[in-house]
Amino acid sequence: MSLPKVTVIIPFWNGAAWLPACLDALVEQSFGDFDLILVDNGSTDNSRALVPLHAPKAMLIAWERNRGFAAAVNAGIRLSRSEYVALLNMDTRARPDWLLNLVRTLEAGGPEIGGVASKMLAMTDPAVADDCGDSLSWQGAAAKRGHGRPAAEFNSVEEVFSPCAGAALYRRSLLNELDGFDERFFAYLEDLDLSLRGRLRGYRFLFVPTAEVLHQGHGSELPKARYVRLITRNRIMLLLKNLPAQLLCRYALSLLYGQFYFALAYRRPLAVLAGYCSLLPALAHIVRERRRIQRQLKLTPEQVEPLLTPTMAEPSLCSLARTWWQRRKPDARRQTPDDGRRTPDCEP
Repeated sequence: MSLPKVTVIIPFWNGAAWLPACLDALVEQSFGDFDLILVDNGSTDNSRALVPLHAPKAMLIAWERNRGFAAAVNAGIRLSRSEYVALLNMDTRARPDWLLNLVRTLEAGGPEIGGVASKMLAMTDPAVADDCGDSLSWQGAAAKRGHGRPAAEFNSVEEVFSPCAGAALYRRSLLNELDGFDERFFAYLEDLDLSLRGRLRGYRFLFVPTAEVLHQGHGSELPKARYVRLITRNRIMLLLKNLPAQLLCRYALSLLYGQFYFALAYRRPLAVLAGYCSLLPALAHIVRERRRIQRQLKLTPEQVEPLLTPTMAEPSLCSLARTWWQRRKPDARRQTPDDGRRTPDCEP
């Protein structure tokens, strides 16, 4: 039997509300030369039982506990046999030509194009962009390009820092060269880490405006405190692992400001402190990986520097302070209670 061109990998965790629509949309794809692998990250609802009903030919990997996004997709990558690997979140619904347009763009690009990003649209309003490729700032802030803006503004193929792994297509050669996603991240920022490692080796990534995917967002969101702990740790790990020492020194004040900013913005000091503390067991891994990454670096510091944006797109500290003050007023608390779900950083 001939090998498939693409393997689509969908990690899921308690996704019964989203998984059927996600799988049904794949049945309607105009590009049919793909295998499908689903990885259940220890769901406690009936997600697992829905897979054979909506994707009877799919391969299912079932775990009894949540081992994280990175471990789940790596497990799927190891079992795949295709030239290209697509990653898809469970809370998405792909348009019929989504995979076809990703494959066409990646095949048309040279071998230096390591992957391509989808045009992710808000599930509740498809006229609004959710994510058109991700960026990373020198403050350590990840951002969704185009988030909340009219989707019609993003209609050309262009280079982006990183695809969002919630709907992306990668070359297997890139994934093999980078040894997949770093499972130390567990969840959040692992796709930017992969892209940064790829960029440091000379790979580039493109945004494909015709590859549309509806995205709910936060379909498998972790509790807020755990999110803050993970992303605080992962942000530091991402920067320390990958960036040349010369640039870490040059942008030390920006990096420190980013840590200070998010520590205040999250308003969960214990979770932030837990994130810093959880970095300690990962130090040996960071040092080991850093040595390997810097040995294989194909870009000069001058070429690395413009890959990250000089400023972040987050509200200023003054703006945050005004918002907090307004919420402290009794009338504001009654009208717009803070449910703790808004986070100032990019999430998959």
